[in-house]
Amino acid sequence: MINVKQKGFTLVEIAIVLVIVGLLIGGVLKGQEMITNAKLKRIESDNAGLAAAMFSYQDRYLQLPGDDSAAQGRFDVYTTDVVNGGGDGVIGNGADWDAVDLFASWAAGGTQETSKFFGHLRAAGLIPGGSGTDATRPSNAYGGLIGIQNGALTMAGHSTIFGQIEGSVARILEARLDDGVPQTGRLQANLVSGVMDVTATHPIAAGTLYLEVSRYNLAFRL
Repeated sequence: MINVKQKGFTLVEIAIVLVIVGLLIGGVLKGQEMITNAKLKRIESDNAGLAAAMFSYQDRYLQLPGDDSAAQGRFDVYTTDVVNGGGDGVIGNGADWDAVDLFASWAAGGTQETSKFFGHLRAAGLIPGGSGTDATRPSNAYGGLIGIQNGALTMAGHSTIFGQIEGSVARILEARLDDGVPQTGRLQANLVSGVMDVTATHPIAAGTLYLEVSRYNLAFRL
């Protein structure tokens, strides 16, 4: 009978393998953390940039973008007064942010000031993108659209809206920028439900915090 020696891994070899696996896992987790942080910073910078562009437009022309009643005469790119806003100091209203308006432009028959907002800012050279006739809403770091609304949720005044934000990210933004509660403060949210509508049609119940498995429309009061 032939005895065959069986050789296994030594403790040192096992330890080396475990160290390598740990380093790989740590690298993956660190990479995910860096990606999340980059997206968070982009949301914050996009929000600050839009607010700065809006107030710069107001300082320069004494009217709000989207609501500007003299946009046609102000910018050469416009040839019709359909691009003008109402000039009442309000960029649309709650009803202006709905499923129809979300993908509309005034060139296609839409008249909502929430769409004209981005066109006026582009015409003034205050945000990147197409020409002043381009009312396309930009997308945020999580693929949702960015917009503006007057009277979002329970907040008076204008708010920028960031759609499709993951619950874990919304929680971090709340902790950084507000009071940590989705229903109060200058940063509020509602659950995404197929239509990007923040007129309190789909509010978050009082006392409910952000859920990891859900996505939210976040309203940042300007």
